[in-house]
Amino acid sequence: MALRRVVVTGLGALTPIGNNIQEYWDALIAGKPGAAPITYFDTTHFKTKFACEVKNFNVEDFIERKEARKMDRYAQYAIVSSEEAVKDADFNFETLDKDRVGVIWGSGIGGLETFQQEVMEFSAGNGVPKFNPFFIPKMIADIAGGHISIKYGFRGPNFTTVSACASSTNALIDAFNYIRLGHADVMVTGGSEAAVTIAGMGGFNAMHALSTRNDDPATASRPMDKDRDGFVLGEGAGALILEEYEHAKARGAKIYCEVGGGGMSADAHHITAPHPEGFGARNVMLSCLRDAGLKPEDVDGVNMHGTSTPLGDIAESKAIEAVFGEHAYTMNLNSTKSMTGHLLGAAGAIEAIAAILSIKYGIVPPTINHFTDDENINPKLNFTFNKAQKRDMKVVMSNTFGFGGHNACVLVKKLEE
Repeated sequence: MALRRVVVTGLGALTPIGNNIQEYWDALIAGKPGAAPITYFDTTHFKTKFACEVKNFNVEDFIERKEARKMDRYAQYAIVSSEEAVKDADFNFETLDKDRVGVIWGSGIGGLETFQQEVMEFSAGNGVPKFNPFFIPKMIADIAGGHISIKYGFRGPNFTTVSACASSTNALIDAFNYIRLGHADVMVTGGSEAAVTIAGMGGFNAMHALSTRNDDPATASRPMDKDRDGFVLGEGAGALILEEYEHAKARGAKIYCEVGGGGMSADAHHITAPHPEGFGARNVMLSCLRDAGLKPEDVDGVNMHGTSTPLGDIAESKAIEAVFGEHAYTMNLNSTKSMTGHLLGAAGAIEAIAAILSIKYGIVPPTINHFTDDENINPKLNFTFNKAQKRDMKVVMSNTFGFGGHNACVLVKKLEE
């Protein structure tokens, strides 16, 4: 059976640096940092007192108050970003076959704030089990996809992928495969996360995973910089509409790009640390290239996982050199996490969107906050430091790696009619 072609026809974003696609893209190109002191709770006793929160967001501007109260923030973010993407795709709902439209969503943690709140209230209530009846449906990681399908009546395949920070890239790859294998014509995909909470910050601090640069949050996320000291926790959502090419063409849809391929691998090394030589990262990029039927020299750029952790940035840089050889020195590499922070399960979605927009506009967003070269990272690699660069981007990869050794990579390319 011949595989069907898959294109992107809609985008939506709710991020720490912009609450819609245009705001997000403008901030990326301007090199705008999203980190600032936490406003959600008192951080007096926390090692890290800052994060990349979504700003100037009032959920009641998008969702009726009664309904919003039934959703954790991560699900609210999913609804808002997917609504922008669905509107962007400009479907005719009178003719759209909703049995052939599905939703595959990603979230690494799901309703962490809801879980935290209910357990804390139980603990404060002398052991009396007075739980909110919406506790479970607000908390579970699959409910965001359920809300999206209910809102629009989409009756196709519907599930959630959970692979830590690779979650929404895995969701995107699954959605891509369901369309090209003929199980659906349209998929709403992406991911959302809202882990800037007492439990989220406390847990990541206990692992020594977060930056503690409290004196200068704006420069705390500094991928590939010698003085990086951990990632900055972010929140938000990204949504993409994937569509079978002929289906999109028949309805005269605006097409951003084509999805070329996806790769998946495991480090099989450690529950949180990457393999020091980047073997899993190498394998996932090679798998993605094979799936797309492309050669390393066909790729113009890689939006790296690039979290700003001491081990991760080195391992990924080594993997890129292993995959691309001398071509690695002619590509544009970048880490948009330097601006957005790390959105965990939503990272892959917003970074795939950044890759898609770099193709659309011919501009590569920068890796900001670079001050000092790391002697463990090859200086021949072009990480697009501190300033966006113009380039005709035809093929772009986006990498995401998660705790547990989960690796996912997606490739997008300019549409060839």
